[in-house]
Amino acid sequence: MVIFDSVLRKKVEFKPLQTGVARIYVCGPTVYDDAHLGHAKSAISFDMLRRTLLSLGYDVKFVKNFTDIDDKILAKMKETNKSLDEITSYYIDRYLDDMKALNVLRPDLEPKATENLEAITNYISNLLDKKSAYIIENDGVYFDTSSDENYLSLSGKSFDDESLARVKSSEFKKDPKDFVLWKFDESWYESPFGKGRPGWHTECVAMIKAHLDSGDNKFAIDIHAGGMDLLFPHHENEAAQCRCSEHKSLSKYWMHNGFVQVDNEKMSKSLNNSFFIKDALNLVPGEALRFYLLSSHYRANFNYSVDDLKASKKRLDKIYRLKKRVDGANKTSLNLEFKDSILKALSDDLNASLALSFVDNFVNLSNEFLDKNPKDRAKKGEILANLEFISKVFGILKDESYFQFGVSSDEKAQISKLLDERNIAKQNKDFTKADKIRDDLNTLGISIMDTPKGTIWEKI
Repeated sequence: MVIFDSVLRKKVEFKPLQTGVARIYVCGPTVYDDAHLGHAKSAISFDMLRRTLLSLGYDVKFVKNFTDIDDKILAKMKETNKSLDEITSYYIDRYLDDMKALNVLRPDLEPKATENLEAITNYISNLLDKKSAYIIENDGVYFDTSSDENYLSLSGKSFDDESLARVKSSEFKKDPKDFVLWKFDESWYESPFGKGRPGWHTECVAMIKAHLDSGDNKFAIDIHAGGMDLLFPHHENEAAQCRCSEHKSLSKYWMHNGFVQVDNEKMSKSLNNSFFIKDALNLVPGEALRFYLLSSHYRANFNYSVDDLKASKKRLDKIYRLKKRVDGANKTSLNLEFKDSILKALSDDLNASLALSFVDNFVNLSNEFLDKNPKDRAKKGEILANLEFISKVFGILKDESYFQFGVSSDEKAQISKLLDERNIAKQNKDFTKADKIRDDLNTLGISIMDTPKGTIWEKI
């Protein structure tokens, strides 16, 4: 497999530290608000990476963290008068619900900063022992960037880059580039250097060491991933700590997904266009949003628009309709040529656009064949096997009620009642009544189809 390494700025062959094993760490959300489309793009991009590696036969160890102590969370506490646990637990649950709707595979481990304080403080203590960190009284523990001769090698920034000002300054820091590892605060946690809370940049590196480190002498893990906005300062600062603390690189490869724009503007809360996942899920099923976000390359900046989302759903509809045509068939062997074409595309730095073009072609050819040979059981079995492979790799075709999206529980109960009445009418050979019920459902915007498995329905 070939992936694009953000540090080398080119595609490279993926060669894991341990044969057949891929260790991946993805930076997760700071849980103070609902997840937005940027979170969705990152989650789906690296879920696609995970699914591809699994399909290629790798044993994937996948970790994604939750930042559950942070300035933004503290501000939310002040705003809502709620506890840290009340806020973070609520938004973690909301995030997990969104990920479930998007068919994102649950990580093998989801460490929280507040549950890894010992690992974090031990890491900071080691940096202090090695003179790569220092204490500012009544302020906190800071990383000394001058102790890392390779600082900024990850992002490629220069020392006079104006964006370095993003690192919050303090008049007592040795260098404006230095960053906080532990912020002193009597309201929070005990540590060997004083009560306080962890800085953002030290959470992930400490949790990687605690939960995913390969034991390799040169690299801690295979792939560290996240949004492009994390390359600097977050990933830069993680990597610097690892070099100074453990004298090795944090990750062999670095992967970053592009930004999400909303109607051609960068998504930003300051612009009031930070479109939440929950808002998109009010418009289409979760799989349709997933499919839409997969349709462009993970590294490209993605322009979200409602019109494009709905157009993408129609493309997914076609795949679902093919699935309906072969439901009930006896699955036979997967077409190996089709499988290889998909995996070859995805093995080229997750070229999902090319892979999905092969899916489109498969759907069109399958429908043409079934139009001419509707009773070919062997072909139906192969199509079903291919669709199951598509489902596994792309994370779609999982929603049994996909075509019932937007129908309320009360409406579903009414439809179920009418279908029961229709079944009774058919059993009594009262076909006039059965036809009338079909017409009544059609008036309600519901179409029905009688299948060997029973009557199924969908919203028109």
